[in-house]
Amino acid sequence: MELIISVVSGVLLAASFYLLMRRNLLRFVIGVIILGNGVNLLIFTMGRLTRAEPPVIPKGQKVLEGAYANPLPQALILTAIVISFGLLAFTLVLVYRNFAANETIQSDEVRGSEPTDTLDVHEESKRLPA
Repeated sequence: MELIISVVSGVLLAASFYLLMRRNLLRFVIGVIILGNGVNLLIFTMGRLTRAEPPVIPKGQKVLEGAYANPLPQALILTAIVISFGLLAFTLVLVYRNFAANETIQSDEVRGSEPTDTLDVHEESKRLPA
């Protein structure tokens, strides 16, 4: 089972990196979503998949006996879900703001900080002073 989930996690990470390298901003956002899910599966797999008992101490005992599931990966995944949701919301706002300002979702067509006209440089100013 761990092997299958590891392969699925690898495929998700590869697909997300492929989408993150595209010039379309919506594909970038989809890549961010897939990246978050791939990382969550990776953390879940690294914590080992067991059918052990949940880490709940029975009444009257002070220590767990026998095998029990490790709660740390689940806590890390919960934190990663919150962080990836915040990152997704921030990315969506940036894409929407970019579309409102430039009316395009292609990253090549965004030229907000670049000058539109060529600079008028005189031939005399190109010469070095003698």
